[in-house]
Amino acid sequence: MRWSGRRSFLIGLAAAGLAGCGLRPVYAPSGAGALAGRVAVTVPENRESFLLVTRLRDRLGAPASAPDYRLDFDVSTRASGLAVTQEQSTTRYQIIGTVRYALRDTATGAESASGTVTGFTGYSTTGSTVATLAAERDARERLMTLLADDLTAQLLAQVGA
Repeated sequence: MRWSGRRSFLIGLAAAGLAGCGLRPVYAPSGAGALAGRVAVTVPENRESFLLVTRLRDRLGAPASAPDYRLDFDVSTRASGLAVTQEQSTTRYQIIGTVRYALRDTATGAESASGTVTGFTGYSTTGSTVATLAAERDARERLMTLLADDLTAQLLAQVGA
């Protein structure tokens, strides 16, 4: 069999395999991308949840006047020191974040999706208090972006399944 014939055969075989697996594009109009503008997110209570909600709205779109779903969530974070000098000074911190969520149908209150997403990020301390606080703030912003993106991916996978 020639290379061009073999290549055509393999491409056809791969296409047939994908056609039978039930693969659906997430962002297709009939796919889970149809969540866009249909989810109202719980009102943020603090800076971290505000950052999470802002990113979720960027990913899912602003909710319609009568959204189909309500997303309830709980954010928790904890910081731990990673690198300690001989003088017992911590120079590197890790922030671990967890979001527990539940997506509910606003009409029935039934749970459509739920789960937990976890992520981490880190930052280094410096000799300056201002620079260290800025690094921590930036790390927390990055963490909320990461958690919101993971949460969005899980919602799209669960609701579109």
